[in-house]
Amino acid sequence: MMNFLYFDPGLGAMIIQAIVAGVAGVLLFSKNLLYKIKSFFGLVKEDHLFEEIDDDLNTEKEEKRD
Repeated sequence: MMNFLYFDPGLGAMIIQAIVAGVAGVLLFSKNLLYKIKSFFGLVKEDHLFEEIDDDLNTEKEEKRD
């Protein structure tokens, strides 16, 4: 005698959501881990974009004061 499991749409959606969340979690965790490993060995290029933005904002503030 064969017993079949019943999967209603709610359970199917929950399973799909769990799979998607698991894949997203693994990707984000591995990206962070890879960044930490690269920075440990000095392989990460430093991005000075935010420093340039801060410098521009400070320059604008000083110009307004004058």
